[in-house]
Amino acid sequence: MKHRAEVFRYVGLEMDQTTLVGHYELDGLAFDEVVTFEGVEPLDQPALRSLGELWYLLAGLSYYKAGAARTVDLGSTPLGPSGGELLRAALVDGLGEYSYRNDLSFDDVAFTGGVEVELHATATDPYKVLTPFGGGIDSVVTTTQLSSRLDQALFIVSPSSGRFDPLERTAAVTGLPIVRARRSIDAKILNDHGTFLKGHVPVTAMVTLLAAIAALANGRGGIAMSNEHSASEPNLRWKNRDVNHQWSKSWVAEELIARAVRERVGDSLVVASFLRDRSELWVAQKFSERSEYHHVFRSCNRAFSQDQAQRLSTWCGVCDKCLFINLVLAPFLSRARLRSIFNAEPLADPSLEEQLRSLVGIGVDHKAFECVGDPDESAVALVKVAALEEWADVAFLGATALLASPDRTIEELLERQGPSRVPAHWFR
Repeated sequence: MKHRAEVFRYVGLEMDQTTLVGHYELDGLAFDEVVTFEGVEPLDQPALRSLGELWYLLAGLSYYKAGAARTVDLGSTPLGPSGGELLRAALVDGLGEYSYRNDLSFDDVAFTGGVEVELHATATDPYKVLTPFGGGIDSVVTTTQLSSRLDQALFIVSPSSGRFDPLERTAAVTGLPIVRARRSIDAKILNDHGTFLKGHVPVTAMVTLLAAIAALANGRGGIAMSNEHSASEPNLRWKNRDVNHQWSKSWVAEELIARAVRERVGDSLVVASFLRDRSELWVAQKFSERSEYHHVFRSCNRAFSQDQAQRLSTWCGVCDKCLFINLVLAPFLSRARLRSIFNAEPLADPSLEEQLRSLVGIGVDHKAFECVGDPDESAVALVKVAALEEWADVAFLGATALLASPDRTIEELLERQGPSRVPAHWFR
């Protein structure tokens, strides 16, 4: 294909006691996505069906992107005003990086079809919370900082190719029960050899809705996400729109998802990010205090490849994510401790100097398309690290710190940042 398609169709959603199957077509080419849950009560309830339909709408973007069709036919899928607002934003803004990289606009996309959505209010226990868990510092901090009064379980999504070992080892340290979903993306997307358009999709929004299904099925009244304040910061401005790699982790996306969920199942299911009003440095500080996780957690994306053969068993030590995690932990952990965790020293690697400059906003026109903090957070961390005696032998750290110009201090970043939707009873 590798050109603009004409019509993307939502063909239908199948849903039984444990499984969702979404059917789609792009100019007649069929795609199917299958999600199978473990550890949930039967899904054959009207409210769960309704949340499944909301997931189905957003999951379709993984296949829509193959051709960026000019018409989206919703068929007989129920969709209300709030869900429609979420879907449109997920397409336009959630695929913002994709449209930037492929140099295409969604201004001409038209939506057709759809039927009226019904409200299926369902009772839940507000003290039972499900926490989507990715094995990095963010979800570890959420898990350990939530009130001990809560009945907390983890939610883990794995690909059909198998579970991620670092994630599983980190989850095991929590000692919490785990609810699971296995996601099988259509093989035509995974095995494409240049036929389709490619790019980033708002996967966190899709995972959030799968968590909502799992939570509601088990009577849990909350989904505790782990998206920080800086996730709302765009990478760049392009064609009069903000482009944000982390759009589906943003404050805007959180509010849109919450309203769309409320439209279908009422007020008894809260979707909120526990870290929304926190900086990456606050998260790093709290994580530094949890030594039991230091040698099991992983944030390097190369540990989470869909292809098991491509997964690394250690930190790669050279990607933006490895460098960023080292940078934000360095103000709070000794150099020796960091070296023992990562078995490498990205901050002392001269070949990564340009990546470091990019992270702190020097000589680049936009933030890296990665799940990293904003340049100001990185610059604040670097200024702190460069002043530490144990890093004095790494000359380029000091030189780069002199060029960085953060607008805030580390003390300011350890305070609350902006608004939050977190219920009071989630706190200690």
